[in-house]
Amino acid sequence: MSEEQRIVIGSLPLLPIPKGNAGAGLLSQILVNKFCYHLPFYRQQQIFKSQGVVLSEATICGWFNATTRLLVPLYDCLQKQILQSSYLQIDESPIGVQDTHKSAAKSKRRKGKLHMGYHWVHHAPIEGLVLFKYDSSRSKKVPETMLQEYNGTIQTDGYSGYLNLTTKGSIKLLACMAHARRYFEKALDNDASRASYALEQIQKLYAIERKSRERNINSETRLRYRKLYAMPILTTLEVWLQQQTLQVLPKSAIGKAISYTLKLWAKLVAYTSDGIYEIDNNRIENTIRPLALGRKNYLFAGSHKAAQKAAMLYSFFATCKINNVGPYTWLKDVLERIPEHKANKLTELLPNNWKKPN
Repeated sequence: MSEEQRIVIGSLPLLPIPKGNAGAGLLSQILVNKFCYHLPFYRQQQIFKSQGVVLSEATICGWFNATTRLLVPLYDCLQKQILQSSYLQIDESPIGVQDTHKSAAKSKRRKGKLHMGYHWVHHAPIEGLVLFKYDSSRSKKVPETMLQEYNGTIQTDGYSGYLNLTTKGSIKLLACMAHARRYFEKALDNDASRASYALEQIQKLYAIERKSRERNINSETRLRYRKLYAMPILTTLEVWLQQQTLQVLPKSAIGKAISYTLKLWAKLVAYTSDGIYEIDNNRIENTIRPLALGRKNYLFAGSHKAAQKAAMLYSFFATCKINNVGPYTWLKDVLERIPEHKANKLTELLPNNWKKPN
């Protein structure tokens, strides 16, 4: 055979899963379908079957586990970046988990029982990052462990677990005005006059924030707006709340609304101390909403490990969403690149830094 006639065999493309036969596109489609469009694996099996492709549950679960293992270093990188932010919004959302642990003296949970775990969600508004982290508990130890070395500001609802955290760093705590507003909304049927007044004042505060966003002003100007327009409203509202607390029944709906607001007052008004802060945690609640939709479709996670793997993918896809990045395009590209990507350059693959390939 002459040199011109020799057979040349091209090298196989790099597959994300070693010795696997699934390409990055197929793996991305399966994960995006489940965690962005809430299609459980068994429904996807049915769709594939209707298209003439038969995939077993074990095959799909195997691909899922292998893909999440591949993404662990990137998830660790995301967590590191989140903890470097000077301002975090934090919330937690329940998720049912089928507990596979045998009962023990220190635990009342039994194997096979449905346990209520939590996805702790961390949002860095400045950097555009979201981190979901699963834990079987809602105890104070969870944020203490996560924030042990953290220095900066965290914004939460009124959950007491964030109060008096024992950590090595210095943490400033902000509260969420939206949660205070909800208490007064619930009190409308109990005391329409007082509840309406409080809601009107809070609405004025939100109007200031809305105008700031519409004008796309920088944080320094935003701070000046708040000092000039929001602080007089807050000062008047605080005096009114203190007066009303002596005139309402403590256990009534309006009494609870006033008590809740006064208890957190210093943390509620602290957003006016810096233009980078938000008035509430609504943006992080928007990132949790897909989780709530997913729960309605696949009801619970199969294990604590599965719940953490889900947390990893929710983290990536939520970060894609707030950075206007297509989750399928991003994940497909990452799965193609990450097996050979340098560990010290993993931040390039995070959705907030990622560049669409040409």
